[in-house]
Amino acid sequence: MVRLSLRASALYSLLAVSCGQAISPAPRTLRQRAPHVVTAVAEPDPTATQTADDSSTITAVSECHLHGSALYCMAGTAKYEVHTTVTATQDIPAAFTGCHSHGAETFCLAPDGEHVEIQAAAAEEEEEQADESSTAGLSCHFHAGVEHCTSGSESQVSCARVERDYNVRLRIGLLFVMLVTSAIGVFTPILVASFISPKHAVFTVLRQFGTGVIISTAFVHLLTHANLMFQNECLGELAYEATAAAILMAGLFLSFCIEYTGNRFIQWHQDKARSDSIEVAGQAPASKNDMVNIGVLEAGVIFHSLIIGLTLVVAGDAFFLTLFAVIVFHQMFEGLALGTRIAALGRPLGPTSTLPLAAATTTTAIITTEAKPNLASVTDASNNNSTHTLTPSTITISATSPNSTNNNDGDVTMRQKLLLASAFAVVTPLGMAIGIGVLHNFNGNDPATVVAIGTLDALSAGILVWVGVVEMWAHDWMLQGGEMTRAGAGRTAGGMAALVVGMAGMSLLGKWA
Repeated sequence: MVRLSLRASALYSLLAVSCGQAISPAPRTLRQRAPHVVTAVAEPDPTATQTADDSSTITAVSECHLHGSALYCMAGTAKYEVHTTVTATQDIPAAFTGCHSHGAETFCLAPDGEHVEIQAAAAEEEEEQADESSTAGLSCHFHAGVEHCTSGSESQVSCARVERDYNVRLRIGLLFVMLVTSAIGVFTPILVASFISPKHAVFTVLRQFGTGVIISTAFVHLLTHANLMFQNECLGELAYEATAAAILMAGLFLSFCIEYTGNRFIQWHQDKARSDSIEVAGQAPASKNDMVNIGVLEAGVIFHSLIIGLTLVVAGDAFFLTLFAVIVFHQMFEGLALGTRIAALGRPLGPTSTLPLAAATTTTAIITTEAKPNLASVTDASNNNSTHTLTPSTITISATSPNSTNNNDGDVTMRQKLLLASAFAVVTPLGMAIGIGVLHNFNGNDPATVVAIGTLDALSAGILVWVGVVEMWAHDWMLQGGEMTRAGAGRTAGGMAALVVGMAGMSLLGKWA
């Protein structure tokens, strides 16, 4: 009995303890889980690993070349920069051999035994690829030192000066090439005219070719360039969109005023010089008027050529040689156009003269007065037996028909012709020399520069439009006394073909310059 009571008591105690723990559990230490943190393990750059491995395994680099002043060599398809100095008077080493590593650095032996460090040029290649991708699909060319790109995606416009490496020695050498080319173009017609009459069919073809060149230069080259200048983003949006055309019209009017004033002055001077004794020579008045016309033509060409020389030199090396080749032909054509007109100075080219007596074959009329008043005898050289009585005061008139063999150039001497030609020959090289002088300071995107070049281009275009369309094209083909007004079928066809070829050829050059 007692044993049963003890068991019951023990069982009761055990149950009490268990119930107490369930109601008031003893404090226990809680284990909190730390937040799950994923540590990013940087994977090795395969390019860097490959570069490091290549640097440690290469034994030589070759195909060395310069980028600016830095020397780069190739090891297979990998490109390395060689940390050495190569001057312009030294030959570029063909290869660097015995390459070995010192820790993370790689050294090679130069041909003279010097140890030079090489480094992979991966960063530069990525930059070049980025540049190529940014200009992909763009057609870029230079106008007035400004790089113009058409088509492709738009990018932010920068008006700051672009730093470029210029080959100055090449530009200085080609300056003399331009001088020789311009001189050949403008002097050749003048010198040939000393042996062949300017009325020859060859000169007719050259003159009409030159007319086409001048007209195309005005519209395709100058007016187009002026529009490009005034559309430059660095100027912002112009309040007056027809700025280039308005300046062209101003040049046109200016040319008209100069020629009209010059011709009126010549006429006034002749009227003033007319007194009791007058000598009328058919070529003299015409030669003076022609000098005014040539002066206006040359002014337009000189402004244009000066700008061409300047803007050619400041173009980047990537486009310089292409532009130079185009402008050489451009200057040759313009020189022929100007030279053929200068060669014809003082030599009437039309089929008839404006003087009444010029229609005769070889007629010379001499009017002299006797001491008696109201009595004069006239002797006609074509009819020695004809004598007429006149009553004017003392007058002497001499007129020679254009069919005579007299090759008098009026009052225009060969020296004057050569001086006119020399001005054209030297102006483009002069512009190139100015460009070389400002090569490292010129900013083609500077607003003041853009406005100045655009204005001169448009003004020169107006001058050449007047001279090309009015003084050359219309005068030769439409106005009385023009050389093509009564030309034969063969000469007319040749002149027309030369005119079209001049326009087409110069317009084609406008694609590049």
